[in-house]
Amino acid sequence: MYSTLIVARMNPEDGGRVAELFSDFDKSDLPRRMGTFRRQLFNYKGLYFHLQDFDSDNGRDSVEGAKNDPRFVRISSDLKPFITAYDPGWRTPADAMADRFYHWSAE
Repeated sequence: MYSTLIVARMNPEDGGRVAELFSDFDKSDLPRRMGTFRRQLFNYKGLYFHLQDFDSDNGRDSVEGAKNDPRFVRISSDLKPFITAYDPGWRTPADAMADRFYHWSAE
């Protein structure tokens, strides 16, 4: 399993609309084609955290590979009014992904 964590900014009141957008997106086949098997969205004091779990070790590459798919382009566009970059230098989803520096599992 591989996980990515995207960090951005979001007004907490927009959480419901963002969840609706992802709910519609996740009904398509694109998340499964990317290898996504779980998505979790969090907010904390104006910060947005998007945790995505993949069934293989190439999750970061899967996101980059899908970024030109019309459905990916559409959800990215639909999210723009609600999600803003934490880092002004953000260009692609990879630019907003946190780097894991520790992991523990009971398995």
